[in-house]
Amino acid sequence: MANKTNSSSSGGIGIVGLLGVVFIVLKLTGVIAWSWWWVLAPFWGGVAVAIVLMAVFAIVVSITHAVGKRSTRRRRQIRYGSF
Repeated sequence: MANKTNSSSSGGIGIVGLLGVVFIVLKLTGVIAWSWWWVLAPFWGGVAVAIVLMAVFAIVVSITHAVGKRSTRRRRQIRYGSF
């Protein structure tokens, strides 16, 4: 009995990498006069979006934690009287 395994690997540059290479070529040939920040955006843009999302998540968690702590403290004061 022969053992057949189908393995496929997705090689290649991908759409974002291709877009980045196209932007670099257009910038170097003088077709576009964009800032290098915008030309290289396909390479660093995903990381920037991830960092912003993590920061927003951390802020929301911090606010939720602070509000929860405050309401627990207030319930204790109501139940047992103010210390």
